[in-house]
Amino acid sequence: MSTRATGGLGLVRSDFAGQPRWALVGSGALDHAKADHIRTRELETTPADRHELRALVEDVMDALEPYGSSRASTPGGVGWLHVQHVPVRRFVAEILRKLLALDAWEPFATAPGPLALAPYEGLVGLRTSSSREYLAYTVTWSGIAYLLGAATPHNPTRSAQLRNRSRSSTANTEPSPLPADLQQRDVVALSWTSRHAATLMPVLVELERDGRTNLLLDLATDPAERCSAPAASGIDLRSAPSDLFTLSGTAEGLHLPDDEHIVRVKSFSLQLARLVRLLSVLLETSGGCTQPSWRTLIRAEQWLDGVLSATRPHTVLLSNDTSPLGALAAHAAERHGANTVHVQHGAWTAESVAWPALHSRDIVVMGERDLPLARAWVRHPAGEVHVLGQPRFDALAALGREAQRRYLEKLLAPGNRRAPARIAVWACQPFSPGHLKTQADLLLGGLSAADGDWGLVIAPHPAQGADAFATLLKQDGGPLVAVADPRVGARGCLAGADALASAYSTCGIEAALLDVPVLEIGTPGERTLDLSGHGLAARCHNAVDVAEALSALLEPGTPVPKTAMDAVCRWRGDSAAQVARLITQRAEASARSSDHVHHDASGATSASPQGEGVPAR
Repeated sequence: MSTRATGGLGLVRSDFAGQPRWALVGSGALDHAKADHIRTRELETTPADRHELRALVEDVMDALEPYGSSRASTPGGVGWLHVQHVPVRRFVAEILRKLLALDAWEPFATAPGPLALAPYEGLVGLRTSSSREYLAYTVTWSGIAYLLGAATPHNPTRSAQLRNRSRSSTANTEPSPLPADLQQRDVVALSWTSRHAATLMPVLVELERDGRTNLLLDLATDPAERCSAPAASGIDLRSAPSDLFTLSGTAEGLHLPDDEHIVRVKSFSLQLARLVRLLSVLLETSGGCTQPSWRTLIRAEQWLDGVLSATRPHTVLLSNDTSPLGALAAHAAERHGANTVHVQHGAWTAESVAWPALHSRDIVVMGERDLPLARAWVRHPAGEVHVLGQPRFDALAALGREAQRRYLEKLLAPGNRRAPARIAVWACQPFSPGHLKTQADLLLGGLSAADGDWGLVIAPHPAQGADAFATLLKQDGGPLVAVADPRVGARGCLAGADALASAYSTCGIEAALLDVPVLEIGTPGERTLDLSGHGLAARCHNAVDVAEALSALLEPGTPVPKTAMDAVCRWRGDSAAQVARLITQRAEASARSSDHVHHDASGATSASPQGEGVPAR
């Protein structure tokens, strides 16, 4: 047991007629309880085996597919479970984490029984997150009781926090009119994060240099994630209608009556009708571009159909075809006869992808190690995978190391203060506040104990609010700490660092390419990019590991072999040009094959781009 928490709920045994039963009660009621009991906060800190959790998520999703996938579809024929698969899968994982924690608590495991919920508690709520926009949905413990069969005469489906967020919109039921000046374009690209924009824009610039016309659709709802105006005249930048992502409302077809269909999860039986009912909350609440509501997706499909009909592109270019907007766009492109090209914007590991599925016809990956993953995940029947690197890394060689060093020193020592001799940059992820604090303690402890005079600059993730680190800046003693401007980010300062620390930020790859030492931080079992497995990073589980890794940097290191770099990312400075060449050659080959006059003409095939193009099947 951990130290007693105040507030919240607790689980207590409350047998009836000799049969074990359990009830959710206010934690104050546990102070004098003699029966088995535990606070739900303690259950929520129970670690889950990642492999077991992943297998159970697959089992539940496999049961949901035949049971519920056909209950709602867009006018274009995209089922709700397909297009909303990522948020659904993450929500299912939250449910299963709590069930595994309950199963791991010995008193319940030895005497399982019905679970009575807490009256009036919402069944679906939000977890805390340092992300500015992302909604971290979770099931409450009363929601768990509901899924296991408890009656809910007084429980709303949503927590008060979610009810306050939900905004019903009955106006604007028709798509906003398209701009009258849309013209035919060779390529239409979609972006809704700054990482997408930075990955796709270099490709569009190369296409424009080759005389191709392009349209970039900026779907970001966070102002910090929006695309900058392109300098090239052949790239047209348009934004989505301003009201597109504000729509909430009922998801028809997903409010199901109870039935006999269940899915077994270890010793538990989850009622599928109730699971779909809870999942409908995700589809009914507007969550911006990362988690659009069902009404938004229907409107977005109509708007995108209009754009594609007006521009008639031969290619739709994406940097994410798995989350809701990407899956929707890939499906729309297929219906309009456009080829789909997906450029990997972030590093992958077997456990890091929310949904191991890629829907585009051509998949561009960073390095050799991504090839087997992409081939396993591709869903397009004619899909091919190409190892061409990362377009946004082409510009790394031009980063000004001295200028970035001066920026870091000014952050840590403004005015005439003395800057630390050595500076580490922490490339963050939008973790929960507790997770961030754990990593901060690990880093600061290691910096304090390391040989040399170290300071720390925190580089927030683009989706992260800088206020998440306010408490770190108020610490007494220890190394100097500062937070980089979110508009600068890790890319804007890592070249001037003596070391970069991160769990699984792609900035770790960028630092390795620039010969900046990398520390992969996190407790044992925590997911990383496994750069350490390729000899590109030091794996640090605790503060002692951090101190040893930093102290070792005072001695000359061994150069990393080129083959190790290529395994993680092919870096030749020409990735954008290679992706552009893939797009144009695919379009030219398609045009020749569709021209019956020249269908059998000699020379109809052309050389593949440098790198590797491999059929998926």
